[in-house]
Amino acid sequence: MDLIRVSKVEKVLCGKAGNAQYGSVHLTAHHLIFRYEDADKEEMWVPYPLISLVMQLPHTLQGQSPITFHTRTFETFSLSFGSDHDAIDVFESVKELTVCASVNQLYAFFYTPNPPFDFDGGWSIYSPREEFGRMGVGTRTKAWRFTDINKDYQFSPTYPSRLVVPTRISDSTLQYASKYRSKCRIPALTYLHWANYASITRSSQPMVGIKQNRSVQDEKFVEAIFQTHHSPESRSSSAPVYGATPTNLIVDARPTANAVANTARGAGTENMEHYKDAKKIYSGIDHIHAMRESLGKVVDALREADTVAASVSGNLPGEAQQLAILDRQALRRSGWLRHMSNILEAVALIVRNVHINSSHVLIHCSDGWDRTSQLSALAQLCLDPYYRTMRGFQILIEKDWISFGHRFLDRCGHLSSEKFFTSSTDTANAGGGSEAAQAFLASVQNRFVSQHHIKETSPAFHQFLECVRQLQRQFPERFEFNERFLRTLHYHLYSCQFGTFLYNCERERKAGEDGIVPSERTASLWDFLNSSPQIERHKNPLYDPSLDDPASRDAKADMGVLLLNPKDIRFWHELYGRTDEEMNGRVIIAQVKDDPQIVPSSEGLDDDYVNSRTDTPSSTPRSNLPSITSSPTLSPTRSTSASAAAEGLSSSLQGLWSSLPDLPQKVAGGFSGAGTSTAQRPSVPLLRPSSPGNSSFSPGRTRMSNPTDYFSSSGAKSVWGKLSSNATAAFSAVQEAYDGVAKDLKTPSKGFGDNEEIYGKTSELQARDRFGDGESYSSRGISQSVTIGTSYNPWDSVKPPRSMHVLPTDNPWSTTRSDTTTFSRVSNENHGVGMVTPTSVSGERILSEQEQEAPSINTDPLGVGLL
Repeated sequence: MDLIRVSKVEKVLCGKAGNAQYGSVHLTAHHLIFRYEDADKEEMWVPYPLISLVMQLPHTLQGQSPITFHTRTFETFSLSFGSDHDAIDVFESVKELTVCASVNQLYAFFYTPNPPFDFDGGWSIYSPREEFGRMGVGTRTKAWRFTDINKDYQFSPTYPSRLVVPTRISDSTLQYASKYRSKCRIPALTYLHWANYASITRSSQPMVGIKQNRSVQDEKFVEAIFQTHHSPESRSSSAPVYGATPTNLIVDARPTANAVANTARGAGTENMEHYKDAKKIYSGIDHIHAMRESLGKVVDALREADTVAASVSGNLPGEAQQLAILDRQALRRSGWLRHMSNILEAVALIVRNVHINSSHVLIHCSDGWDRTSQLSALAQLCLDPYYRTMRGFQILIEKDWISFGHRFLDRCGHLSSEKFFTSSTDTANAGGGSEAAQAFLASVQNRFVSQHHIKETSPAFHQFLECVRQLQRQFPERFEFNERFLRTLHYHLYSCQFGTFLYNCERERKAGEDGIVPSERTASLWDFLNSSPQIERHKNPLYDPSLDDPASRDAKADMGVLLLNPKDIRFWHELYGRTDEEMNGRVIIAQVKDDPQIVPSSEGLDDDYVNSRTDTPSSTPRSNLPSITSSPTLSPTRSTSASAAAEGLSSSLQGLWSSLPDLPQKVAGGFSGAGTSTAQRPSVPLLRPSSPGNSSFSPGRTRMSNPTDYFSSSGAKSVWGKLSSNATAAFSAVQEAYDGVAKDLKTPSKGFGDNEEIYGKTSELQARDRFGDGESYSSRGISQSVTIGTSYNPWDSVKPPRSMHVLPTDNPWSTTRSDTTTFSRVSNENHGVGMVTPTSVSGERILSEQEQEAPSINTDPLGVGLL
């Protein structure tokens, strides 16, 4: 092709997932392929639509010309070329091949599975008549009817051709009512409850405007929807309507301010004085621009971590070892979890109103194709077990996303833009002032040209998949498909390998562009997912359909309806190629009187309250939790006041413990912390044109965290900042409790005899002079032995002292010092864990040393041991 300047480049260094290997780059019409010199290593295939950002970087110290690629699946890799000419050719070729002018240029129109899939019929998997007939329309109830008013898409171009409306409403009334709804998207049925005839309908916002316009036809339309529990078989009947209740809801998915502000644009929200037997609520879900910015902040945090890891090792992004330096505070501040929590709160309200209150719900946002699709689909997923099967979930997506007009082409940005291709060498290579000025103007022009479709991008469907993942995690036995199935959907949402997610509405999907019909020229994603190998790969081994039996009388039976917890939200770490501990933190040990328990990590709760681990009966068992040992108990020979003081110290330190950042700790003999958790991300299936039908996998990412690198190269800025700030906050509480403990510890304990050695290893609060050589001490107020990693702050200009001085029985804040034991910290290079050895010195010597040495944040100012 003319767009490909160079088709193959040899001796290219590829850095990905912490590994750098040489190979060759191949550019085809639809893929960037990297073939490793090691024949045993699988090739890397990257479809051009999957590329989200390409940066051409300055020369490295070795004289290579690197290009860094970021993908929509949150992967990063770099290609280093031996010459500038090859790098520029590859950069320009990838840009020309990625930025498309028409949807017909995408890979889906050139891909042909060979051999064909063993499932055929993906383009017709959803039939409105069959699906609504399954719900009972026309059989169980006569309150609803099909209408063909939009069969040629003239009534509402963005709506499906076949709609379900109340039987009492004629097509003539629909014509008048459509003028009052944005884009003529009238209220239409999307779900009829299987037991109580309650319904979920969806629409766009009403055209109220500043003049507070109203439509009698729209009001009668909504009233008829709210009275469809039992309906006469004919449209004209004076028989009473039973079942209508005042709990019928109109759910406006927008924040109140946004809904009211739209009145200035001629739209707005319903005036509830004119809608009988209904209430209105605002869900407070932000618009597409806020969602795009929020996910962008998450991506920035991930990329920053890769950049820091590369800068520490002096490598390029992708080549460096992946260190546990992800800034979780930045993730919390992105608001991504809060947005999902708002969505799930609205879903929980809809589910309760439909299932428990037996009432109707009308959902709308502005145009009714983003937030409305999210709420409608998620509510049906909770209400109907059929949608939690593989086939049912595919039909749900076809019905509520594709058929009702979610704008996949605009929201996913399939056509890309030159804005996403940046070069830092444009101005550096300019020879004179005029050339530099032209390069600058060209870069400015790229910022403002063709920006309209970029502003329409938003991760609405991606967000829906993440919310489904939250439900999967809360109810692991209720879904036929596993987490990999959702990740495969996300991959092919952007790969453009199939024609399923390429268009903005059903009309465009059927007609195509320039006479090219997608159903005739492209393969369906459902054909691929319903093929035998993929079904086996995506099955959930925990799935138990018997739990969804509505006739079950078991104590835990829920009639197949999931009542979710909207606060139990966590990052989908598998999607982002990280470990759960990196993105969501780890559990910590709470100190209680009887036995320890798992409590949520408090890090970041001020920024985002929804990242809590809520223990629900349906929560996924966490097999990777650290083993917990019983807390060492106080000696029975100690006085009651000593026990009370110890408990006071324990409770006082609990707040300090929960507020500290995540440090590696040794729990029950095993090293647990951010530096020890390893997880390998399963690869997403990718079909290759060179070997059609062979469901090969793209190289999976392995996130390995090395304990020895945690403190030396991780995000320790926040760690040391928290230690210093929390020390002052806990000063008064610890000092008061310390006085009581120290007073009783001065009294020698009796009755130990030959068991002194055992006592020294099991007692939690005892004098430090009871420790023998080589014994580790337990931190006071902590229920397990705690050790820390490297003992210096890499960002601190002051080198810390080599020893840490601890007074055995005296209050460290008193002015009188006595003899003590100095514990020298020795670094263990193998595990990054400090060991403590005692030496005896005088109190005067310690005081002089402390006056001479600079203060260090690595010492123990509280006398309680670093947590």
